[in-house]
Amino acid sequence: MRREILTLAAFAGLLNGQAGTTGPDPKEIPVPPIATSMRAMPGAGKLPDRPEMPDVLTMNSGQKVKTAAQWKARREEMKRILEYYAVGQAPPAPGNVKGREVISQLVMNGKVKYRLVHLTFGPKESLSLDIGIFTPAEGGPFPTLISPSGSPPGATALPRLPQGPMQGRGLDVLLVVGPAPTGSKAATPPAGRGGFGPRTAESIASSNQALAHGFAFVTFNNTDCGEDTTLRNADGSWAFRTTRFYPAYPKYDWGLLQGWAWGVSRIVDYLETDASIDKTKLIATGVSRTGKSALIAGAFDDRLAMVAPVASSGGGTPAYRFSGAERGGKEGLSEMMRKYPNWFSPHLHEFWGQPDKLPFDEHWFVALAAPRPFIALEGTHDQNVNANGVRQSWLAAQAAFALFNATDRLGVSWADRPHGMVQGDWDALLAFADRFLLGKPVSRRFDQFPADAPQ
Repeated sequence: MRREILTLAAFAGLLNGQAGTTGPDPKEIPVPPIATSMRAMPGAGKLPDRPEMPDVLTMNSGQKVKTAAQWKARREEMKRILEYYAVGQAPPAPGNVKGREVISQLVMNGKVKYRLVHLTFGPKESLSLDIGIFTPAEGGPFPTLISPSGSPPGATALPRLPQGPMQGRGLDVLLVVGPAPTGSKAATPPAGRGGFGPRTAESIASSNQALAHGFAFVTFNNTDCGEDTTLRNADGSWAFRTTRFYPAYPKYDWGLLQGWAWGVSRIVDYLETDASIDKTKLIATGVSRTGKSALIAGAFDDRLAMVAPVASSGGGTPAYRFSGAERGGKEGLSEMMRKYPNWFSPHLHEFWGQPDKLPFDEHWFVALAAPRPFIALEGTHDQNVNANGVRQSWLAAQAAFALFNATDRLGVSWADRPHGMVQGDWDALLAFADRFLLGKPVSRRFDQFPADAPQ
C-alpha cells in the first residue's frame, strides 16, 4: 500500500518535536535497500560497544601492521569497511575519461590562462562534468589545487531538483517522502562555499590564493556530480539517485559525499593527461560538506598527493565517538543521520545514537592518506566542529604516519573564524604544501590545538 505523502502543513508541528540522540524517530519512513556486490557486514545489534578508537594498524585477523606491505593490505580492508558502513560503494574507475576544451582565454592581463573543459566518461560515455582549469600563463607543469567551489565560468547550467521539504531545518528528513520529481528546470548554481566570489574567469583569477602562489586551480560544481537534495520519491528512495552520475550505476549504494569524491577522481583521470599540470602534486580540498568529500577522495584515491579538508565538521575530521550533542556538543553521528543521511552509506543510519558500536571512526579516512601529507583546517569558533573530536582523530591516525616516520606530515591548523574559510586557512594550506610537496623551508607549526581540545 502506498504511503501517504506528508505535506508542509502536516509536518509543521514537527518543528518542536524531534527524536533525541539515542535513536531515530520510530515514525521514520525507511529508504528502500539497494543490493550491491558487497558482502553483508554485521549490523549495530551484532557489534560490541567499543568506546576506544578502532586501531588503524590492527588487521581484521588481529595481526598488527608492521610493514609497508602489510599497510597496503590493511588499507584495502579499511576501505571496504568504510564503503559498507560510512560512505557507500562507488563504481570502479570507468577508464574512459575524455576532455574537450570548450573555452580558452587569457585573463589578468595575460598572466593567467583559463580553460573550460567538458569531460565525458562512464557507460557509453553517457556521463559528463564541466571543469574549469586556471594556470599561470607561462611555465609549468604546476602543483594543482582541486576544489569543488562552484560552477566554472561558462559551464552549462544543469536542471536542478528542488530541496527536500525538511532540508536545512535541522529536522529528521526521513519523516517525509515524495512527491516523485516530475521535472526540473535549468538554473545557474550559486557560487561554491569558501568565498570564491563571482563566477567569472577574471574575478576568480584575481582573487584566488592558489594562483597567486604559483599553483594551478581546478574548480567544479559538486552538484553536477550528485544533486545535494534530501528530496525523496514516493517509494522512499532518494530523488538524487534519478539524476547526474547515479542512474548509470543503479547497483551501487554510494551516498552523495562518495559521489562528489568519485567526481574528483574523474578529474584526476583527466589531469594526468594535461601537460600543464604536475600530476605528482595534486591537492584535494573543499569547505564544509565538500571538505568531507575531499577527505573521502584522499582516502580512496592515492594519486592525490595532499589532502586538505576545510571546516569538514560532522562526518568529516572530528571523531564520531567524541562529537555530537551527547558527546560535548556540535555535529556528530546523530545530527548527520537526522539532517543529511543522503550523504552517507545507508548502513550508517542504524548506528544513530550508538557511535561506540561503529567498527571504524573518522580517523580512518585521515590514516588512509598516510604517508601523504594531510592537514585539517579548522576554525576556533566553528559552530559545527568539536575541537576535541578533531584532536582524537588526529591522535588516533598518527600510528599510520608513524609507520613511515612521517608524523610531521599529519597536520592541523586553527583559524580565528566560525564555519567557513578565511585567509588563515589559505595561509596554512599553502605553507603545508610548500613544505611537504615543494620541499621549501617553513617555520610555522602544524600540531597545535585550542584550549577546549583536552591534552
